[in-house]
Amino acid sequence: MAQKPSIPKGTRDFGPVEMARRNYIFDTIRSVYALYGFQQIETPAMENLSTLMGKYGEEGDKLLFKILNSGDFTRGVDFSDAADHLGHVAAQLCEKGLRYDLTVPFARYVVQHREELTLPFRRFQIQPVWRADRPQKGRYREFYQCDADVVGSDSLLNEVELMQIVDEVFRRFGIRVCIKINNRKILSGIAEMIGQADKIVDITVAIDKLDKIGLENVNAELREDGLPEDAIQKLQPIIQLSGTNEEKLQTMRQVLKRPTPSLPFREGEDTSECSNTGLKGLDEVEFVIKQFEKVTAPSLKGRAGGGSSLEFDLTLARGLNYYTGCIFEVKALDVEIGSITGGGRYDNLTGIFGMPGISGVGISFGADRIYDVLNQLDLYPQTVTTQTQLLFINFGEQETAYCLPTLAKARQAGIRCEIYPDASKMKKQMQYANAKQIPFVALAGENEMKEGKLTLKNMETGEQQLLTPDELIQHFGA
Repeated sequence: MAQKPSIPKGTRDFGPVEMARRNYIFDTIRSVYALYGFQQIETPAMENLSTLMGKYGEEGDKLLFKILNSGDFTRGVDFSDAADHLGHVAAQLCEKGLRYDLTVPFARYVVQHREELTLPFRRFQIQPVWRADRPQKGRYREFYQCDADVVGSDSLLNEVELMQIVDEVFRRFGIRVCIKINNRKILSGIAEMIGQADKIVDITVAIDKLDKIGLENVNAELREDGLPEDAIQKLQPIIQLSGTNEEKLQTMRQVLKRPTPSLPFREGEDTSECSNTGLKGLDEVEFVIKQFEKVTAPSLKGRAGGGSSLEFDLTLARGLNYYTGCIFEVKALDVEIGSITGGGRYDNLTGIFGMPGISGVGISFGADRIYDVLNQLDLYPQTVTTQTQLLFINFGEQETAYCLPTLAKARQAGIRCEIYPDASKMKKQMQYANAKQIPFVALAGENEMKEGKLTLKNMETGEQQLLTPDELIQHFGA
């Protein structure tokens, strides 16, 4: 018995309707990127493992899909210590892996093509990535990312413009979102102030899970990572910081100026010691928030569709090791789903590939999650899912020969149309039109051909009109 066909868990097929909707997402994002001067590139689906490994932290490395070497891939491999040194054996079997994201391949691209690029280089990339993660709602093993990055510039105006791009894309989609912003320098400053600078990665990874696992579990994870109880207690008021952006920034300025951040701030407290790193991070966040509000506030008045708010959130601590400055994450306000966009500043990424001193900042739209949000909120424009607009009925060779010039003229005018390929019974052809939700059919029999016209039938109302080819085309507003 033949095995029932299937696809790997965490992957999906997309039919014509789904692809029309996905292309609407890609085209919208692509058009906004182009407005801001970004140019498109593509990189291979697979990269050398040496390019990918060590760039995403220990957790990220475990989620890399590795590709067996071609040919006799077991030749020369010693399996005797496989049980104890599986990673070493895997490294001998696999030299390549599917890309985990688009940012690291982009950094490799910049270094490899540096002689051809004019800096700052603004690129966007819309391609699939793969992660060996546990599939669940909104989380897939194969999914598309839509990245935009600027390399070769330290200016915070890049961060501001990327936030404008996020705002404009979701406004066009009609999705209300909250853009969360934080800064790895602030998190490093906090780690310094509680005397745990060497635990910055453990602290950020744990804090990043606050929304998913809750405060108690975050604290438990910090204990497992070796943080002393007094340091964990000092973190509590910082993790649970509340208020407006201005209030939170002001409070954190007081915290990072003091050797012991025990909120609330007490008048007369010694502020001789401070975290310059953390204060610099606060300055960067404040600049981005203020500039974003200046450029978006006027356009928000009275506009339809989605709107974006930019919120300073200290619990945002994206765990990827390469972020060094501002970090971003976007949440949909009307749908329960994970982050639908994220990104940040990664000053040292190209240095890994032998090109130090090149700063970069980027964002990535999660197209698959955006697709799910648009589906749940039913926000697709009607025209997105409309495929063929007009079907020419096939009555035979003579009738088909009569219709073909009009068919060609209609297509030249931008009307999406087709002719039924076989001279089947009328009922079958009409059923085809209904199944594909084609709104109009054109019929040309003996009488129509004598008059040099066609009958246009509205499949929804049943109304029929006798029209010349030019009148038929005009009917579609072409």
